[in-house]
Amino acid sequence: MALTLYMHPLSSYCWKALIGLYENATPFTAQVVDLGNEASRAAFLRVWPIGKFPVLRDEARGRTIPESSIILEYLSQHHPGAVALVPADAESALEARLWDRFYDQYVHEPMQRIVGDRLRPPEKGDPLGVEQARERLRTAYGMIEQEMARRTWAAGEAFTLADCAAAPALHYANRVVPLGDAYETVGAYLRRLEERPSFARVLREAQPYAHLFPK
Repeated sequence: MALTLYMHPLSSYCWKALIGLYENATPFTAQVVDLGNEASRAAFLRVWPIGKFPVLRDEARGRTIPESSIILEYLSQHHPGAVALVPADAESALEARLWDRFYDQYVHEPMQRIVGDRLRPPEKGDPLGVEQARERLRTAYGMIEQEMARRTWAAGEAFTLADCAAAPALHYANRVVPLGDAYETVGAYLRRLEERPSFARVLREAQPYAHLFPK
């Protein structure tokens, strides 16, 4: 196939790209990267020396596309489907991009800080940084709670790249800072995301790797 996605089934940012591909049934080959395997790592570094996934390779156009948001923008432009990941209307597109960045910066990033701290030896932990990340998540939850009271999806009534960002961010964030009863609207939105066929497929495919998530 012309498109190859270099990824790992447990990676949250890879989930974001996969959701976009599955939404439009875009044909692609999934190339699982094992950074702990010398041969797999070396092969991936030849494609993208930075060594971070996901990375999309479009052989037909001779392009290597890193970063999940840019991958979704690229798919919207060069491999569009029935679901417009980036709306045609300029104002709607701006709203989708805004919430894409919101979920990456204010939900995804603090969630990863908490998870990353769990992977450290106890003596190398950062309790202050973790508490700051938890507070950032609670602030973000409160903002999402207000926004989602008047819309179905992250940027309005249509599913966009913002929802591709929200799904993995909220799914993992809920595991480290549970939404509970305080954020019922956010919880209802997360359930809609998890029931969406594209994300439900991502979650099924990640299940064999779920035990690797730090407790």
